[in-house]
Amino acid sequence: MTTLHLAVVTAGVSQPSSTRMLSDRLTAATVSALRAADPSLEVVTEVVEVRDVAHDLADNALTGFASPELQVRLDAVSEADAVIAVTPIYAASYSGLFKLLVDVLPKESLRDVPVLLGATGGTARHSLAVDHALRPLFAHLGALVAPTAVFAATEDWGGDSAGLLGERIERAGSSFARLVSGSPRERAADPFADVVPFDQLLARSGR
Repeated sequence: MTTLHLAVVTAGVSQPSSTRMLSDRLTAATVSALRAADPSLEVVTEVVEVRDVAHDLADNALTGFASPELQVRLDAVSEADAVIAVTPIYAASYSGLFKLLVDVLPKESLRDVPVLLGATGGTARHSLAVDHALRPLFAHLGALVAPTAVFAATEDWGGDSAGLLGERIERAGSSFARLVSGSPRERAADPFADVVPFDQLLARSGR
């Protein structure tokens, strides 16, 4: 059985959060599409709620050291096979809290990693922020950004366009699943995986 690790970064600041709702639905659509393509695939999902480590992020930015709670989240993202990243849009761009998490990720941790983008905002007028802010950010990090992203405005959740949002989420999840399944990430070599036992070293030295 193959295991795929999926990290979900969600940067909403309220509870309940439309950003978290979009994250959950994108995750469900992606996992469903992955399992439909390969029923033997085990998908392990790790959700990173950025608001839970907001103070830790500020401390890390000031000191350069991650708290144990933050380190767990950073490891989940940097070791994932694929990432879903969803942020609220403020002032025509991603939130400062979301960017703070990206800033403290280890260098090269997202290189060649498939990433599905999502964003939420008060009105559809903010939808272009996905392409002029989020997409360039992840392209700079070397991620494999999925061509299809989802922006959800407030009216998308309960208005006449609610059904269309569901269709866009399903389409994005299916497209992302194809991107992920076609590009399994190579694991970094373990430097301690091939260590010669000490007694064998002694035997070779003739002692």
